[in-house]
Amino acid sequence: MVRTIIHIDMDCFYAAIEVRDDPSLNGKPVGVGGSTGRGVLTTANYEARKFGCHSAMPVFKARQLCPEIILTPVRFGRYTDIVQPLSLDEAYLDVSHRAESGAALAKEIRRAIYLETGLTASAGIAPNKMIAKVASDWNKPDGQLEVKFEDVNGFMRGLRVSKLQGVGKKGQETLARLGIETCGDFQLLSKVEVAQKLGRWGLELFDRCRGKDDREVTASRARKSLSKERTFRENIDDFDWLMNVLRKLRSEVEEAVKHNSSQEIKSRVVKLKFEDFTQTTAEKAGRQMDETVYRELLSLAWSRGEGKSVRLLGVGVKFEEEESQLDLL
Repeated sequence: MVRTIIHIDMDCFYAAIEVRDDPSLNGKPVGVGGSTGRGVLTTANYEARKFGCHSAMPVFKARQLCPEIILTPVRFGRYTDIVQPLSLDEAYLDVSHRAESGAALAKEIRRAIYLETGLTASAGIAPNKMIAKVASDWNKPDGQLEVKFEDVNGFMRGLRVSKLQGVGKKGQETLARLGIETCGDFQLLSKVEVAQKLGRWGLELFDRCRGKDDREVTASRARKSLSKERTFRENIDDFDWLMNVLRKLRSEVEEAVKHNSSQEIKSRVVKLKFEDFTQTTAEKAGRQMDETVYRELLSLAWSRGEGKSVRLLGVGVKFEEEESQLDLL
């Protein structure tokens, strides 16, 4: 049976809420996230994106690109009182069993969202999750795109490989050296050639570039990790000072694990971001969140900085995963 999957994606979710709640911001460049030069943007509205601002961008850089950007803090309490380990602004729906067309249902869902919240959403409708997610980004903002089963081959041939999950900047550069810019280019390689030139990563892309994705839409999804981070106002070059912050973050993570997860801990993690924005992660297998383990991890991560001061410290855990819950890498 051909499935019908809808991917709903809110348009600039956090920024849209700020504009909705403060109409004076309408038409102005707005960024949500760090309100100081040390933070990063959670998102930026389309007016700010015209200047090159985007999520995960350091605030100081956003201000350089768009001096008029208006920065607001993230107000999680304004968005929802219940936060699960899923994105707040997107969701998959399997509507294969419905008599209505996927496109009609997506249009009605987007209309209902707007009437209820005053916010716009975009949608992708396709035979599987991967293509639905790609399609939801096609006609943003406040639009939708349907890729029917019979149109999948043509759609994928013209799709740029940069649109695929798992193909970042380095991946794009690797594929470009092989003359690959679109999924159609990739499809010209045999499976043997892909394995020889790109290894396991290439074999994963082999099916994706052909629009194949058998993942089911599940009502719940196990959390893969839980962490707390602290970005410092000034760069820190004192290990003991970092250790004091680590103790607080470790306690916060431990408390969150007790109250929010029944999963088994697989490993403990410490992340450092240095003054030059390079970062490293130290990880150790085990279930106990002993302070001594985190001290060892901090020491290891600290040594990799070779004398650089630290701008961000993160402490967390990774959980055991059930095979059936694994996503595509």
